[in-house]
Amino acid sequence: MTAVDPRQARSPGITYQELLDTDTHPVPDVLRLEAPKYLGDEDIPITRYITREWHELEKERLWSRVWQFACRTDHIPEAGDYIVYDITNQSYIVVRQPDGSIKAYPNACLHRGRKLKDYDGHCEEIRCPFHGFAWALEGELADVPAKWDFPHVEERQEQDFSLPECAVDTWAGFVFINPDKNCEPLGDFLGGIKEQFEIWNLEDRCVEAHVTKIIGANWKIAYDGYLEGYHFAAAHPDTIAQRTYSNVMEFGAYGPHTLICFPHLAIKENLKDVAPDQYHTQENNGYDWIRTLFPNISIFVAPEITLISQIMPGPGPNQNTTYLNFIHPSKPAGEDVELQGMMDFLCDVVDTEDYKVGLAIQRGLEAHAHSNVTFGRNEAGNQLFHKWVSWYLAKDPSAPKPTL
Repeated sequence: MTAVDPRQARSPGITYQELLDTDTHPVPDVLRLEAPKYLGDEDIPITRYITREWHELEKERLWSRVWQFACRTDHIPEAGDYIVYDITNQSYIVVRQPDGSIKAYPNACLHRGRKLKDYDGHCEEIRCPFHGFAWALEGELADVPAKWDFPHVEERQEQDFSLPECAVDTWAGFVFINPDKNCEPLGDFLGGIKEQFEIWNLEDRCVEAHVTKIIGANWKIAYDGYLEGYHFAAAHPDTIAQRTYSNVMEFGAYGPHTLICFPHLAIKENLKDVAPDQYHTQENNGYDWIRTLFPNISIFVAPEITLISQIMPGPGPNQNTTYLNFIHPSKPAGEDVELQGMMDFLCDVVDTEDYKVGLAIQRGLEAHAHSNVTFGRNEAGNQLFHKWVSWYLAKDPSAPKPTL
């Protein structure tokens, strides 16, 4: 890799900063944020997207020890409300406790291994539908049918027969779990990206809709598309490219998490009468900011609606499940045609455009026409993302973390 001046590692066209220079108003510092460090242009082996070996390595070394968004707090508002959180071939129960806290357990009976819960719901206890072993919401073993046949279980009850717990924490209305109880605190993991959400009070927003899409492409293929705007002109000519510059981005990173700004074609016109201290209210009007939370969350915030995309790896390397969660500042009193139109537009772009491309990428990689995926210098988000995946898979705590 040849060393490159970070500000020269780009196309010769107008830059995001040059676009801001043409503004008739002073531009707030927050819109000037940039991290122009050259992240390299190393190729990524296609084996990362198509092989069972790499998929199993991610299960063992990434998903078993990283903080991951499981649900919103208002998905489980009352004691006993729970969701089933599935990722790869792992399953967890995330349940609201009687004291208002939240716990998460591996979704498996400690007797014979049957899944304890198949669907989201409400319960007063966690009872296995196979033989009836039951646990209190707090995780302690509560009932063993025909317990005289299991004196050895009673002897080991506290040590071996309480449900094992995952690490759980909440932030901004999000519930995160980490299967590794010895993980770093969630606040440390999120780091500075938290500040990029403060003005939106996301903890006060309520879930408006939840859409599920299962697709035959590796989860990283889907996630790669959220990390750059280079594809807008070719992949979204009639939708996103009609309002947003293609290949004009401002990129910032907070550890493994990113903040990417995509200016609209009409940014000058739309913001000309807006006071600079109100620019932050114009997301989805003069510009879009995509905030990503490693390893698999993309968040698009607008005053009217927030789209939280979860890209979940499936049981094999060639499948992912994407959840589109729409959260709203307040519960609409009735049908909101404009709001529904925005949600339909975003779902349509993801479904008929992004994922159509994703399927074609998966099929192309599986044809083994070449051995690598090539990222350009304008795809810094993709470079950083894959460096962090590699860091987790190396499982070497002494190794330096990727930085800008």
